[in-house]
Amino acid sequence: MKNILKMMDLNRKEIFQILDLADQLKYEKQHHIEHRILQGKSIGMIFDKTSTRTRVSFETGVYQLGGQPLFLSGKELQLKRGEPIQDTARVLSRYLDCLIVRTAKQQDVEDYVKYGSIPVINGLTQFSHPCQILSDLLTMKEKYGSLENLNLCFIGDGSNVANSLIVGGLTMNMNVSVATPEGYEPDKEVLEFASQYPSHFHIYNDPVQAITNADIVVTDTWASMGSEDEIAMRMQDFKGFTIDKTLLSKASKDVMVLHPLPAFRGQEISEEVFEAHAQEIFDDAENRLHIQKAILVLLLKDA
Repeated sequence: MKNILKMMDLNRKEIFQILDLADQLKYEKQHHIEHRILQGKSIGMIFDKTSTRTRVSFETGVYQLGGQPLFLSGKELQLKRGEPIQDTARVLSRYLDCLIVRTAKQQDVEDYVKYGSIPVINGLTQFSHPCQILSDLLTMKEKYGSLENLNLCFIGDGSNVANSLIVGGLTMNMNVSVATPEGYEPDKEVLEFASQYPSHFHIYNDPVQAITNADIVVTDTWASMGSEDEIAMRMQDFKGFTIDKTLLSKASKDVMVLHPLPAFRGQEISEEVFEAHAQEIFDDAENRLHIQKAILVLLLKDA
């Protein structure tokens, strides 16, 4: 692993490596065992998009690992004045040991790798959200012990979370079903990847078909950052896609429900279902910290 840009960058062995190290670091944190593995390392964080969990978990994680986190708002960098990514990437590579980028275009993250010389971690793009999905996989593994042959269901907009969840689930030998309204399907590149797993992947426009016998149900906001102006149209298009008690009754009896947050109760998930599964949802949010620390250690410990 040299960078973490999208879930398709990772094979099964590498995902297990991240999950196992995250589990170890989580244990050490809970038992007050210091692990200042990145002492003397400086980690830059370029954020063009607002953030709660990604920013706080990365800053806290870098600090706990003994490193120096540097938050770099995209609005305050020379990028805002037109400096190209290739120049910014080359300059920051002279100062920093790693770069975390949260932005709209996947190509921008790829360009930081192309022109820079330090590891790059995708903190979110419109195409991919690998840190979130690795956290999801850790949370699932904590409950079920093994991910093998679990029935994983995603209901909602086929955006970055859906794209990454499909790849992560299939890579880990899970059965993945997805339900989106027509016209909101996942990215074509992801569907092409999924076509390699014809017996393990199914996509529907009917949430009932997707959720039947699911062990894990994941949803996300219907209007991701950048599509807020479409909310009125999306509220119409996503009618029937709310994870409520009636829909969830079609899943397995001991179903796990996850949401990457922020959640809009009454839209993609009902208040009742959210609160019934709040422990799982916030365990998942906590696991962002441990997963991201594991990624940082694996990318930087020998650098």
